[in-house]
Amino acid sequence: MGLKGNAAIVGAAQYKPEKYATAPRMFHLEQVADLAARALADAGLRAEDLDGLVINGPQFHEASVFVPAMAAEYLGMKLNFAEVVDLGGCTSVGMVWRAAAAIELGLCQAVLCVLPARMAPFGPDEDPSWMARAMRFGGHSTAFGAPEAEFDLPYGHMGQNTGYAMIAQRYAAQYGYDAAAMAKIAVDQRFNAQFNPEAMFYGQPLTVEQVLASKKVADPLHVLEIVMPVAGGAALIVASKEVAARARNRGAVVTGFGEHLSFKSPTYAEEMTRTPIGPASERAFAMAGLKPSDMHAAQIYDCYTITVLLTLEDAGFVPKGEGMRFVRDNDLTWRGNFPMNTHGGQLSFGQAGSAGGMSQVVEAFHQIAGRAGDRQLSRCDNVYVSGTGGVMSEQGALILQGA
Repeated sequence: MGLKGNAAIVGAAQYKPEKYATAPRMFHLEQVADLAARALADAGLRAEDLDGLVINGPQFHEASVFVPAMAAEYLGMKLNFAEVVDLGGCTSVGMVWRAAAAIELGLCQAVLCVLPARMAPFGPDEDPSWMARAMRFGGHSTAFGAPEAEFDLPYGHMGQNTGYAMIAQRYAAQYGYDAAAMAKIAVDQRFNAQFNPEAMFYGQPLTVEQVLASKKVADPLHVLEIVMPVAGGAALIVASKEVAARARNRGAVVTGFGEHLSFKSPTYAEEMTRTPIGPASERAFAMAGLKPSDMHAAQIYDCYTITVLLTLEDAGFVPKGEGMRFVRDNDLTWRGNFPMNTHGGQLSFGQAGSAGGMSQVVEAFHQIAGRAGDRQLSRCDNVYVSGTGGVMSEQGALILQGA
């Protein structure tokens, strides 16, 4: 049961990350059209090839319902498959496997997966301060009746920082904590970003000492262990074997996936240091018939350094409790023995909201297609990709292989 490897990523496009204050404002429909055109050009395909669409819903500016129909109308698409995915930072991973599954079921032949994440222009009746108010609570709901509004927010668990810090503290209590090893995750990824001109922190090297000297936001997390929110956006085209044969790039075939979620707030997790990425990754590897040791690169969702550490352990790359030793003893740069987040990761590339995780999928595709520029790996046929939404709550994994 599972995928047969009959669908592949064949084209991609993403905006260069920019600070919200200076990034151009575009309606989300405009962004969808622009990103779609760029991704089609990248793949060497035509708009007429597309008959499927996977898009985000809750953050879409021009509509809160019927988003696929509005986008299809705007683009002039005739869709045989449409889907809205709402999994936070796991959205991009969720989009790709849903597109691949729809293709393998024979519902469609080529799917546009798109996440616009630049700010849209404010209308005359819109309050520009809403975003600042919303970000104050991160992914938490303040709506009447939401459990977290009653049982989390009043006790100081506000926003993402406190949740990930709580998980890191629990990990420290169970397995110990090496702050320098955690800083090395950010430093190795910053090294990779120096070979990626599109990265937010291109041209700005980083040391372990600088990470440890940076402001502590929520103990034990320093500011340089936390992603910088940026404006951006990305799109991918997932196509059938027949369409992929006409594309100009080597395809990244989707051979395995997994998804798992059972809670929203980590206060309700059975065990905070054993995350949903474990069962999601186990299913993905089993479906692909591969093991963690078969991977040539890992593109791991990295909203925080602790996210990377727990993913390394729970996905099976290293035994539980030994992640910090693994980080100390191995080179995680694109030149090293364990290439990870070779584009710089979101910590150094930038996190464009829910589209942030798309950068990991795009990088996996670029490495497999041999198009990663100066950071290109000498061999890259098998890549593991993870996605994380909320506070380690909505998690998914992909196994991508070269066509």
